Amino acid sequence: MTVQSSRAHKANTVNTVQNGSFLTLHYRLTGPDGADVVSTFGDKPATLSLGAGQLAPAIEAMLLGLPEGAHERFDLPAGAAYGDRNPELQQRVRRSLLAELGDPDAEYQVGDVVSFPTPDGQGAYAGVVRETADDWLLFDFNHPLAGQPVRFEVQLLGVL
Repeated sequence: MTVQSSRAHKANTVNTVQNGSFLTLHYRLTGPDGADVVSTFGDKPATLSLGAGQLAPAIEAMLLGLPEGAHERFDLPAGAAYGDRNPELQQRVRRSLLAELGDPDAEYQVGDVVSFPTPDGQGAYAGVVRETADDWLLFDFNHPLAGQPVRFEVQLLGVL
């Protein structure tokens, strides 16, 4: 009988996810084809602070209110997780600028992911080569899952 009352007490004190919670979790993100984009299942769990921008805001919103120990799957419709595709985020970049910013002998192929420094030089962002020409390349700076439906699976191991 004491064990049951101890369990009941624990059930009443389970932490739930709130903005600012520190989480230990396993998660998997899959694209429309069902293939894993990222997964921590089978490896070390991830740790993150909710609201710090480590996950897309729509995905963070799905976690709010979940209790520690929850194992859930969420299907987000096209564009909900990473926004719609923005045609303005496709830009031509001169090969001369690429040579100036990186390896002047680099060869680029459609599908290559190229990292660019932020204007302040403190960070980087990536673009995918979509087209090549003699003196320019067309880069797509949209998130790869922009405009796509995604599935998010989460197992909450710890909530502080």
